[in-house]
Amino acid sequence: MIWLLLVRPQAERDLESARDWYDEKRGGLGDEFLDEVAFALRDLERDPQTSRLYYRNFRRVLLRRFPYKIFYQVIGERVVIFRVIHAKQNHASHLPDI
Repeated sequence: MIWLLLVRPQAERDLESARDWYDEKRGGLGDEFLDEVAFALRDLERDPQTSRLYYRNFRRVLLRRFPYKIFYQVIGERVVIFRVIHAKQNHASHLPDI
């Protein structure tokens, strides 16, 4: 089964901000970051329930190459991406109360 992925606007802003930051460090690094995110999202489309519940009703995926966490929920047949947060950030202050 392929799950439907929905990326919330805040997660899109997180991705844009991280991409821009990495591009400032080295041209093209932002695209490499987005490629890593796309790889993680493809895994979520295939089987989002491999990650256990992490915080409240959220699950998370850690990126392999970059220090970021993708926070999501499985809702029905959908995988809803809420935030993409740097690993050093306090996730509790960035996630909605659901």
